[in-house]
Amino acid sequence: MLWLILALMTAAAIFAVLWPLSRRVPLVTGSDVAVYRDQLDEIERDRAAALIGEREAEAARIEVSRRLIAAADRPIPAAQNAPWRRRIAALAALVLLPMGAVSLYLALGSPQLSGQPQAERLDLPGEERSIVDLVGRVEAHLEQEPDDGRGWEVLGPVYMRLGRYDDAVRARRNVLRLLGSTAVREADLGEALTGAANGIVTAEAKEAFDRAVAVDPADFRARYFLGLAAEQDGRPQQAADIWRKLLASAPPDAAWTGFVKESLARVDPSVAAAPGPGEAEVAAASEMSPEQRDTMIRGMVARLADRLKQDGSDVEGWLRLLRAYMVLGDKDQARAVAGEARRALASDPDKLRRVDEFIKGSGLES
Repeated sequence: MLWLILALMTAAAIFAVLWPLSRRVPLVTGSDVAVYRDQLDEIERDRAAALIGEREAEAARIEVSRRLIAAADRPIPAAQNAPWRRRIAALAALVLLPMGAVSLYLALGSPQLSGQPQAERLDLPGEERSIVDLVGRVEAHLEQEPDDGRGWEVLGPVYMRLGRYDDAVRARRNVLRLLGSTAVREADLGEALTGAANGIVTAEAKEAFDRAVAVDPADFRARYFLGLAAEQDGRPQQAADIWRKLLASAPPDAAWTGFVKESLARVDPSVAAAPGPGEAEVAAASEMSPEQRDTMIRGMVARLADRLKQDGSDVEGWLRLLRAYMVLGDKDQARAVAGEARRALASDPDKLRRVDEFIKGSGLES
């Protein structure tokens, strides 16, 4: 395609050079002769009608004749006088112009540079480039093989990570259609529908979570979101019952228990709210799939941040929040929180010193 475009551009440039060379400049055109003849006839008519005298008519005829003779004596252009010069110019345009263009491209261009996918041409970090490249390759494959359920299953989590929830819903519907229903796949669909609705568990999403629990009553994601649906529907007691049972059946090392406790405290004031995510919980959550991590940890971190805005004297809370953002790899947010912590603890030198020590030890100092 590139060489075709270059060839067309070169042909247009050659045509622009050859077109004026191919035109002959006439010595005296037919229109010039007609104008002079009309002028002579008009002079004769004016003399016959006695509009001008014989002397004036003769002077006018002499002037028109002089102009006609001057036109006849006009020098012939060099290109018309010497056809060989036009031929040399045409040959140079046909040969030298393409050769010059190719030579210039070979000297200044990069003809040996291999093609690059779009993701590599974008200024993206390595991980994001690989994700964009993966999505592009799988999407291209699915255009040819739309019934490849495994391909849709690969795309679903990637779409969730990229925040393309509508595409994630489409991918997960295709997975269910092509590969069949399982508790995990139904919960995946419900989670994508919830993301597409900006965190609202819609009726369709709730049906997907119900199907997941029917297949696997221990599926913690489906049970959590069913509790969230009850809370959003104005049934806090039902939400509390669901989350209590979920905590009662949780494995001892489950990383998501802190998040569920936070949610339970939101609907049941008798339950003490967890002090925020601990480092171990955040580290464990960072090993989960991207969408699970976002669901489990972001809410915990956000609620801890809100609590610290109300009570900025909790140095342990500030340290927990800083550790959480560091483990999640969000250094920019960690730096912003560091500034907030310093301002909140400015009147307490001991607490401020602890925060400063953490900031320096974590490499957050700019």
